[in-house]
Amino acid sequence: MASGAAEPEGAPRFLHGCVPLSHQVAGHMYGKDKVGILQHPDGTVLKQLQPPPRGPRELDFYSTVFAADCGDTVLLELRKYLPKYYGIWSPPTAPNDLYLKLEDVTHKFHKPCIMDVKIGQKSYDPFASSEKIEQQVSKYPLMEEIGFLVLGMRVYHTHSDSYETHNQHYGRSLTKETIKDGISKFFHNGFCLRKDAVAASIQKIEKILQWFENQKQLSFYASSLLFVYEGSSQPVAVKPSDRTLAGMFLSKGPLADTDVLEFNNNFRVLGAPANGTTVGKSLSKMYARHRRMHSKKPHSQVSLKAGSMEHDSGWKSMSQEHLNGNVLSQLETVLCHLPAGCQEMASVEVRMIDFAHVFPSNTVDEGYVYGLKHLMKVLRSLLDC
Repeated sequence: MASGAAEPEGAPRFLHGCVPLSHQVAGHMYGKDKVGILQHPDGTVLKQLQPPPRGPRELDFYSTVFAADCGDTVLLELRKYLPKYYGIWSPPTAPNDLYLKLEDVTHKFHKPCIMDVKIGQKSYDPFASSEKIEQQVSKYPLMEEIGFLVLGMRVYHTHSDSYETHNQHYGRSLTKETIKDGISKFFHNGFCLRKDAVAASIQKIEKILQWFENQKQLSFYASSLLFVYEGSSQPVAVKPSDRTLAGMFLSKGPLADTDVLEFNNNFRVLGAPANGTTVGKSLSKMYARHRRMHSKKPHSQVSLKAGSMEHDSGWKSMSQEHLNGNVLSQLETVLCHLPAGCQEMASVEVRMIDFAHVFPSNTVDEGYVYGLKHLMKVLRSLLDC
């Protein structure tokens, strides 16, 4: 989670309480580049406007999409997949230094795991010079074939309470043969692969892909997807009114056979046995209870099934008959994908960022669509691991 850290001693006064964004994984870094990303004291993110024409082009993109009088249904739908835009900000002592004021997508996460992935078959726009094209292609010659490039990631490891980080050089080292393992590193917490986060990410990308397949207004170059999921094993606060996994596990009454416990929209644990046994207060207790049940009965009365997933996602529907003597190993598998002691997790976020190279169009953005589809293919392959 982005913290409202105090302005460090000796920091430039023109920042006015703003500090370099601590969890940035890619892009221009404040202090290393002339432009950078800052955190405002109110929790928003400040992205310094790039020199023309890139900066004005990105400003125009945000201003158009988030215009109060915008009636374009395509752009209104696009808003769902972007960080919220709060206008332009500049320090009082440097009014010509303009920043885009944006939502911090990581703000609701305690230990955010973050990955920046550039999407598309070309990282240069149609107006790029031959020198620029050669430069971009040389950085990652596989861009056209793979369709995306990992620009950076930071992954929280629960056992060491620390982050593992990788920069753009790591992403550029990935080949067709190693891209799957390279992406899987982002979803591995040091103990196991977080398939729940993988599955939720796929669901988010599917919606973005649907938007791209249905619009012919804009083409995106050198734009990224920002992935965020909760790496902490600590419970996250949930509103009492929300009928979530936490609320249902903490309910004192028995669950009916038709009751469904949802975790992060990825998979569902269906009802308790009809003998009135109260569901435990944690997944560990549920697991222990079913261990006892299984030792007494040849068939478990618990079933696990994939929720809101495509048939080839790697999650198999498991009925009472499917589980039979394998219920313990299946529960162990599911429990590995949930952070220990976590009764509810914030949703995975996947947002589009970086719009300095967005141009009007009259055709489907095939390069971006290609990148999304290949990225989804790689992610689905992780669910088969």
